[in-house]
Formats: sequence, structure tokens, C-alpha cells
Amino acid sequence: MSARQTFATAGRVMSQLRHDPRTLALLFLIPPILITILKYVFQGEKSTFDHIAPLLLGIFPMIMMFLITSIVTLRERTSGTLDRLMTMPIAKLDFILGYAIAFSLLGFLQAVVTGFVMLGLLHVTVLGGAVSTIVGAVFASFLGTSLGLFISAFAKSEFQAVQFMPAFLFPQILTCGLFIARSQMAKPLQWFADIMPLTYSVDAMKRVTMNSTWTSLLTRDLIIVGAFGIAALILGSATIRRQE
Repeated sequence: MSARQTFATAGRVMSQLRHDPRTLALLFLIPPILITILKYVFQGEKSTFDHIAPLLLGIFPMIMMFLITSIVTLRERTSGTLDRLMTMPIAKLDFILGYAIAFSLLGFLQAVVTGFVMLGLLHVTVLGGAVSTIVGAVFASFLGTSLGLFISAFAKSEFQAVQFMPAFLFPQILTCGLFIARSQMAKPLQWFADIMPLTYSVDAMKRVTMNSTWTSLLTRDLIIVGAFGIAALILGSATIRRQE
């Protein structure tokens, strides 16, 4: 593993994305727009909106980064760019970490922009404050990035990469506790939710919303989300084949 190769890969990815305005618009404009629309959906019910909006910061970054990372990485695989890179003296872990760093940085910027809109412009009340809110959103972005890198290995086209989103993410969204407490669900769904990473991302945002201090349970949830992300990166590196 080489830090120079890792950051060179991250720089190459960032340079490519700088010239892709549609992807940047999808990253930085869509989440704030969706949360703004939600505010007016719940017009007159500020307490309901204040409860739901922070939870979406545990979901939107993961979905957006999952979608963009899987598609961009798949494009590298199908275009032959990955094959050419693998003929060079670059470790598979350098490649994966380079992508993870680049997309995690974008995820951080996305979290800052969306958090500013939610807390500053829409005046959502979050007891944990802006820092805890942004940290939770960044962990969600990292998880989406890692899962996107891993899932890209199993798709043969960009359409297939998009198909993985409803198959892989939507069941987690339905059972993560966003719509109803998990304790009120059928037992099999509770068991499913307990082993899914999105559950802990949403739980982290719940704790940020309800607690004015950083709690040990919040730390536990973020560690679990981070562990899922690291595991996905390791599995993603295993899917890369060294070309001769």
C-alpha cells in the first residue's frame, strides 16, 4: 500500500467528477431540494417535520453516494480503465481507498450543504447541534460509498447498478424505523433490521435529534456504521482482479 498512489487515485477521481456537472448537481442540489419540499408537505406540522428531517440525513447521503459510487466505479470497470490501472504497480487497496477518500470528501461536502439548508434555512431544531448532525451524515455517506464500491462488482451495466438500489436499499428504508418503531414490526422484520447498516445510521440521527449531549449509544451506532463501511471496502477490494 502506498499513500502516494492512494491520494493520486483520489485526485484522479475528483478531477473527473469536477467535469461532470450533472453528478455534482445530483449530489449537492437534490438532497436540499427534497428536504425543502418535505417542509412544505408538512406545512403547519413543524414538530413532525423537525422529527423526520434529521432522520433523512441518515438516509439521503447513503442513497446518493451508493448510487453515484456504484455507477462511476462500474464505468471504470466496463470502460477498461480499471484493467489498465491494474497493469500498473498499484495495490488493489490503494485503488479502493483512493475512491473511498474521493467520494467520502464529496459526502462530507454534501452533508455540510444539506445540513446548512436544514438547520440554517429551514430552522429544524436538533438538540445535538450542527456538529453531531454533520458527523452522522458523513458516516452515512461513507457507508453509501463503501457499499457502492462493493456492489459495482456485481453489475454489468449502469442500469443493473441502479437496479441494486431498490433490491438492496429499499427493504432497509422500510424497516429502519423511519416510518414506525421497529419494536412494533413483525419479529422477522426486527431481526432483519438489526443486521442492516441503515438501521444504525437512522438510530444515530435519532439520538442526535433527541439528546443535547454526545452519548455512548451514539458512539456505538457510528462505530457499527463505520464497521459496515470498512467491511464493504475490504470485500470490494477482493473483487478487483489483477491484470497481467
